[in-house]
Amino acid sequence: MLALSRKKNEALIINNNVEITILEIKGEQVKIGISAPKEVPIYRKEVYMQIQNANEESVHMDGMEALKKMLE
Repeated sequence: MLALSRKKNEALIINNNVEITILEIKGEQVKIGISAPKEVPIYRKEVYMQIQNANEESVHMDGMEALKKMLE
């Protein structure tokens, strides 16, 4: 893991097309802005993990069980 220090209005560039900017710092909370192409998915980690878990569950179900769960 790369750990960097940034101040308000400073930014990071990832892979030449993703820019992360520090917008605001209040106590222990940091507000960031992300500029990226539309085809680059961006998720909060907890949402990403839920998506991954749901995908993994659907792979392990048989077809009818998966269809029933989708329709619930």
